[in-house]
Amino acid sequence: MASKAQEIWEEVNRRVAAGATKPEAFAALAEHYGQPVNSMRGAYYAHSRKVNTGSSRPRRRETTPADAVESAKAALQRGIEAIDREVEIARERAQEMAAEATALEQSAPERKAEIERKIAALEA
Repeated sequence: MASKAQEIWEEVNRRVAAGATKPEAFAALAEHYGQPVNSMRGAYYAHSRKVNTGSSRPRRRETTPADAVESAKAALQRGIEAIDREVEIARERAQEMAAEATALEQSAPERKAEIERKIAALEA
């Protein structure tokens, strides 16, 4: 049985493969689950980490200098990957905000006209 995070991860990847953007997929799943978009995004990236790094760490009986170097390199590599994820998340947020700004800009004339009609009715 798949976890909710895994289901979200799989569905986002299916939608992206079908041509949707990740922000569109997150928004659709947020509506489906009745939860915030950020919850969907968090579940997606939490499962991505699990898929990419595994859920358990190997145990060592003793730490050799080579083990310490490898461990440090792995930690630094995870730092690089975290930066890449941060950039991707920021890019997706920017796309969502741009879409919201466009929608507000497009609806502004109609909303203003409605308010002006109400003002005119009050003055009559």
